[in-house]
Order: sequence, then C-alpha cells, then structure tokens
Amino acid sequence: MTEAAATLGLVLAGGQARRMGGGDKALIKIGGTTILARVLERLSPQCARIILNANGDPARFAFAKLPVVADLVPDFAGPLAGILAGLDWAAANVPDADYLASTPGDCPFLPRDLLSKLHAARIAAGTPLACARSGDWRHPVVGLWPVALREDLRRALLDEGLHKIEIWTARHGVAIAEWPDKPVDPFFNVNTPEDAARAEQIAAEQGA
Repeated sequence: MTEAAATLGLVLAGGQARRMGGGDKALIKIGGTTILARVLERLSPQCARIILNANGDPARFAFAKLPVVADLVPDFAGPLAGILAGLDWAAANVPDADYLASTPGDCPFLPRDLLSKLHAARIAAGTPLACARSGDWRHPVVGLWPVALREDLRRALLDEGLHKIEIWTARHGVAIAEWPDKPVDPFFNVNTPEDAARAEQIAAEQGA
C-alpha cells in the first residue's frame, strides 16, 4: 500500500471565523463555487478518503457527502482538537489508515502535490510528522499526522491543556515540505472579506 493509499484527508472547518463575522469560511463562494468544493477537488485525488471536522449542525455540509466529525475537546480548543477528532475517527473506521493529512477549510488554491511532498519530506527527514511551508511562512495546520500518535495528542490536549501545534509537533519531530509562494501562495487562506475579494481575483486570473 502506498503512503497516499494509507492516508486520509482531513478538512478542518471547526473554527469560529471571527474575522469574517462568524459563519463557515468553507462555504464562502470563490469563482462560483465554495472554498470547500475547491479544497475537495484538489485533495480528493491525493488520498484514500476525506473527512470533515466541523462543530454544530452537520447538515449544512450534507452536500459534500462526507463524514463530519466534531471536536471531542470542548470550548473550541483549536485545530489540534479537530486533528484529534479526525485521528479518532480514522482509528475507529479505517483501521489500515496510517496517516491523516490535514488542511484548513479556507484555502481555495491547495497544491495538487500536497501529500506526495509531505510524505517525501517526512521520509527524508526520518520524522513521524510533516508540515508545509510556502515562502517564509510555515503552515503547521497543513500537515501529516500519524494515527499512532493520537493517544499522545489526547494527553497533551486533555491533561496538559496544550493547544499550540508547534509545541506538540516539536516533541516528536516534524519535517518541512516547501512550496513557492509566487505567483500564488498555494496556502492563501480566506480570513477576512478582503481576503475573499483577493481570492475571487486570483480565481478569475487562473480561469483566464
């Protein structure tokens, strides 16, 4: 089994989108389609299966026809809580899955070589974890997570109250996979209405 075949995709859409005034950033339309649809179009060919981490009523994502898993850690504990929820789902439902590959639900231009480069970086560095960097910016939420480390992550979240991704990943070793940030940063994310307008412009340019 290849690394990709043993990797599940996890789209993190559990945030509160405060800078957008609330709501679901993944459901914002860019170029006539939702950001979530754009994420799925990029991610689906790269991994065995995709699940969605989101809190609240899962029915709003029914159109995507994906398993929707909510945080098990209360009070919007951040992306590590979503990653743990995904790892738990994987362990229970796809026992031969070795890894999750996580992406935010607000990145409309994800690279089509995301999983291959993350796995290559992890293997070359001899580390269990990998994350992405574009230009000078590191993206700790875009990464590979071994299902085997889920109990360690649970202890860090529940017993230590640890919420910063880079503190936890540093304990185990994390490789960095590099992408250029020009002409378009593949990890450009939509946090504000201004970002949404810029993403619309990028999508129009790419379409042209």
